[in-house]
Amino acid sequence: QVQLVESGGGLVQPGGSLRLSCTASGINLNIMYIGWFRQAPGKERDWVSCQSNGHGATYYQDSVKGRFTITRDRNSRTVYLEMNDLKPEDTGTYYCAADLRVTPPCEITDFGSWGQGTQVTVSS
Repeated sequence: QVQLVESGGGLVQPGGSLRLSCTASGINLNIMYIGWFRQAPGKERDWVSCQSNGHGATYYQDSVKGRFTITRDRNSRTVYLEMNDLKPEDTGTYYCAADLRVTPPCEITDFGSWGQGTQVTVSS
């Protein structure tokens, strides 16, 4: 049974930082195309950052470029999203997702395995 579990969310002031983690059981994240998605209240879920399997090409939404970094620790089979200089518009539930084949940069309908989400709130 595939299970993805996110952690690391919380309440942070604008300009602050958080690091989200995603660990997996039942699948090997090291060989998966991985993605981080965000769903703001009243909005559809949208991709934030993805990293391909194979060559590990990395993609970011324009709104987070230079502030967010997606990485994976192949030893611990954990995926991270480092988020810096957070803004109120970054508020939402963050989900990690994985699959073997995904249309670049981050086609949401291609992801078959999802975590339950972790809440990030950026507010003063």
